[in-house]
Amino acid sequence: MEQESPTARQRRLWDSAAPGYDRQIAFFERVWFGGGREWIGSRAGGRVLEVAIGTGRSLPHYRAGVRLTGIELSPAMLAIAVRRAAGLGIDADLRDGDAEELPFADGTFDTVVCVLALCSIPRPARAVGEMARVLKPGGTLLLLDHVGSSWPILHAVQRLTERGTIRAAGEHFTRRQRPLVEAAGLRITEAQRLKAGTVERIAAVKPAPGKGRVARGANALGHPG
Repeated sequence: MEQESPTARQRRLWDSAAPGYDRQIAFFERVWFGGGREWIGSRAGGRVLEVAIGTGRSLPHYRAGVRLTGIELSPAMLAIAVRRAAGLGIDADLRDGDAEELPFADGTFDTVVCVLALCSIPRPARAVGEMARVLKPGGTLLLLDHVGSSWPILHAVQRLTERGTIRAAGEHFTRRQRPLVEAAGLRITEAQRLKAGTVERIAAVKPAPGKGRVARGANALGHPG
């Protein structure tokens, strides 16, 4: 039997999780990630791509007038997002797609969003590179995810925890998204680390050709990122 690829495995796992996902994530979004989707929605504008849109939990938080496209690896998750968009009266182009191989031309979108997905995408650096590729020069990348804590003891606990979660569900707890954004050549304009540094919000801009790559800033705790 041919070995299952990491991407196929994630598709299967998310298809299986889809029916109960909204119920399971609701508590964590309220307590751990509270205000995160609102933060994303208030900054997204123009032609927007949400990568790994899941069940569409960000849909209510986008401002009126955005032209939204969403891709999702899991057909079962995508079907829920489609129903949610219809129920909200939101006209969005929601389709199957892989974050590591975005089916769009270079420089297509004004804003690219990814919420709570880089923790489980098999090749996150490739995915961030694809997000940067499809952004227009001057466009904005918005990310929200859980990351390795800035507190050493908690970081050690996360590392122990992910020994099981990576095997079971491809879920990482000690990844960090900021270095991937910087490596993709984007300039960070906002960076916040919350909840003992376990939650990171990032806004970054794609420089125009010939402009500088990255200006390092400070995070919400006042320390270098």
